[in-house]
Amino acid sequence: MKSEKYPAVYIMANRYRGRMYVGVTSALYNRIADHKNGWLDGFTHEHNLKTLVWYAHLPNMEDAIRREKLLKKWHRLWKFRLIETLNPDWRDLHESIDSNVMYDDIAPAPPRPAPG
Repeated sequence: MKSEKYPAVYIMANRYRGRMYVGVTSALYNRIADHKNGWLDGFTHEHNLKTLVWYAHLPNMEDAIRREKLLKKWHRLWKFRLIETLNPDWRDLHESIDSNVMYDDIAPAPPRPAPG
């Protein structure tokens, strides 16, 4: 396991545009390994959420928690757009985690899409 202490917010999924989970941690690589190995009971375990599809390291845990709470309020389509900006194919990012990647735009949700 990698030794890491960088606050991060992340999104796990079970498939392309499937069920999602937004979480926060100070050790992203290890937390995702825990999800993948089924060592964490709860929503991710029950719904087989084992693919890291989006993440962002933040300067401190307070910012990470604030971002997590904001993302949990977002509509699914907003989360899809966020994920697909970084990861259009929804590939698993676990092995490519870069602790130097920072997300400094703690912005409100994007505008709602026009009715279709």
